[in-house]
Formats: sequence, structure tokens, C-alpha cells
Amino acid sequence: MVRKQTLLGLAAGLFLAASPVFFAAGPGLRLVVRNELGAPRPGETVVVPAGSLEGLRPEELRDLAVVDVQTGRPVLSQAVDLDGDGTADQLVFQADFAAGEARTFLLEPGKRAPYRKEDFRVYGRFVRERFDDFAWENDRVGHRMYGPGLETWDKEPLASSTVDVWCKRTRRLVVNDWYLLDDYHRDHGEGADFYSAGRSRGCGGTGVVKDGRLWVSRNFRESRVLAAGPIRLVFELSYLAWDAGGVKVSEKKRVTLDAGSNLNRFESFVTVENGTAVTWAAGLKKVPGASIRTDAARGIVRSWEALKEGNGNLGLALVVDPRFLARVTEADGNVLALVRAASGAPAAYWAGSGWDKSGDFPDVAAWDRYLDRFAERLRSPLKIDVLAL
Repeated sequence: MVRKQTLLGLAAGLFLAASPVFFAAGPGLRLVVRNELGAPRPGETVVVPAGSLEGLRPEELRDLAVVDVQTGRPVLSQAVDLDGDGTADQLVFQADFAAGEARTFLLEPGKRAPYRKEDFRVYGRFVRERFDDFAWENDRVGHRMYGPGLETWDKEPLASSTVDVWCKRTRRLVVNDWYLLDDYHRDHGEGADFYSAGRSRGCGGTGVVKDGRLWVSRNFRESRVLAAGPIRLVFELSYLAWDAGGVKVSEKKRVTLDAGSNLNRFESFVTVENGTAVTWAAGLKKVPGASIRTDAARGIVRSWEALKEGNGNLGLALVVDPRFLARVTEADGNVLALVRAASGAPAAYWAGSGWDKSGDFPDVAAWDRYLDRFAERLRSPLKIDVLAL
């Protein structure tokens, strides 16, 4: 007898984790994944919690083949360890969905082919040779955050927990090559580091608001990569405690970036001394002349600004679950989204960028359409029917 169980798909845009769903499993499983939106979802990430795959051992997820029933061909998949304990917590893969389409996939233990270099569309690492940066990217965007070495650089010391942006016009991974040549502030045909985050919040940097002021940390002190691709990158950065108006605050930040997405998921685990009440915030740098749009109903805050020296225009964005968006304000040259975390959960949001010379966003209207569709997908996660055979 076949038993059927439906669960929410943790797609590239979900804010909250779904509860594990248990069922009896045989030697193989069948997933029916449904897009209930009246709009297509290209390159959507399907996430299946390991706890929902009863009958499959977590170690089997690393060699689990995902086969598209319609084509009979394997789909690239990845087992993801979210806590570094060596045990897979998720199975992820990507697929295109037409409006209202349902697609069926088979899970076959022990049949996944080895990864090839060209399979990898995400990458991130600690960059010792560049003052302890942490840099990461996918086939659409690139970012970096500052490590301890930059605080004491003789030429230009900088202390900031900002999120910097690299503008890319290529689908290939460039972090290693750009650092190797050390000439990434000029566009040699693939883009460059045109954005200046400085001490601002950049593209999604965090802080806390207390007594009407924004208080932010210094550079991260520790980093670790939890999932290195080829589809999903997950890493964590830890920050030492800093003063927030007489209260000590510390933070661990987890970042998730999927192939094909312009937006990263950030989770901020904040510890406040003595449980003192503070307001958590994520922000975007606001430059003179930037176009700012706030859509509280969708949880979107975005900017569109002209880069210097004729290097085009750059869109930045924050996307927050509207249920947890308290308000939007400005402080210290930043537009801030003040966020309430769900009980017992980290503060979570999405942040990313779109460059008009990338070929994806010719103007601000295209950037707005992308963000509106992204928020729509968050509100309507994929549905997954899991059938034990």
C-alpha cells in the first residue's frame, strides 16, 4: 500500500522551516512537486528535509540520485549539512516549473554521479591573502565581508560589519581569479568591484537599534563553510560582543546563497547581555540621488543608484517576511528595516543586488519585477507530495 504525505517545499524563497513530516519509506521514493502559483518559477530550489525521508539514512542523502520522471534524466542534487555535525539535514535540487505545473521526481539511493567542476554554481571562502575577507558568489552575484586583518591594515584600516557587492556580468565563478590578479576594481569584461560599502550597512549589514541609535559590530572574527555547493552555499560568520548603548550584544550570522538567485538568505543569531530589549535591524546604504522604494505589504525595501565613472546602475534590496517587519526608518546614511524575530528563531531576511550591465536588469522596473516575483514565491512555497513505493 502506498502512503502519501504532503509537505511544504523549502524553496529558494522560504522564510521559515517546515516541520518534519514522517512516513514509511521503501527502497525508493517518489516526489510530486507542485507550483500553485499562476506564474512560472524558473530555476526553483526544491528542499526536502532529511527528517522527512524516514527509511533513508542521512548518509544516504549524499549519494541519492534525483531523477526527473518526465525526461528520465538525473537532476543535479546536493545533501546539505546545516550544523557541521557531518550529518545531512536537507536534500536540495533545482527545477523549472510552469504556472500551476506539477512535476514528479524519483529518489534512488546510491546512484548519484560524482560532481564535475562545471556543476558548481556557488562558491565561498575565507580569503587570508586579502586581509581576512570572506568572499562568496554564485552565477549571478558576488559579495564579501570584512575580517580582522582589514582592521589593522596600514594603508586603509576599516572596521565594519557591512556587506560589500561585486558586480558580475558573467555566469562563471570569479572569486579566485579576481583575487589572484588583484585588479578587480576595473572591468575586464566580467564585471568588477564598483560598489563602495565602507562603514555603512552596504547590502544587508545588520545592527541593533537602542535609544534611537544604530549600534553595529566590528569585523567578523571566525568563519566556517557548512555547505560548499554545487547548488547551495551555506556559511557562518561570528562577531565579538560590541557595545550597544551600555549593553553588550554579540552575533553569529548564517548566509545561504543558491545558484541562480540574486538574493542571499541571512539569519542573525543575536545574544543580548542580561536579556535587555533591543531592536534588530538590517540595512541598505543610501547614497545621494538613490531611488528608494518601500513596500511594507510585500516586505520589500530597495534602492537603485548610479555607480561612479559611468559603471551603470546598481539595485540593492532587502526582503523580510511582512509579519516580522516592524517599520522602515533611516539612520547614519542607511535605510533600515526593523525586524521582529519569531519566538525562539533567528532574525531572518533576504538581501542582494542587481546590476543593469549584467544583462538581467536593464532598468529599475526590471529590478522591481524581480523583487515582486521573489516575494510572491515566498508567500506560496512549493508543495511536495512524498510517496513511499
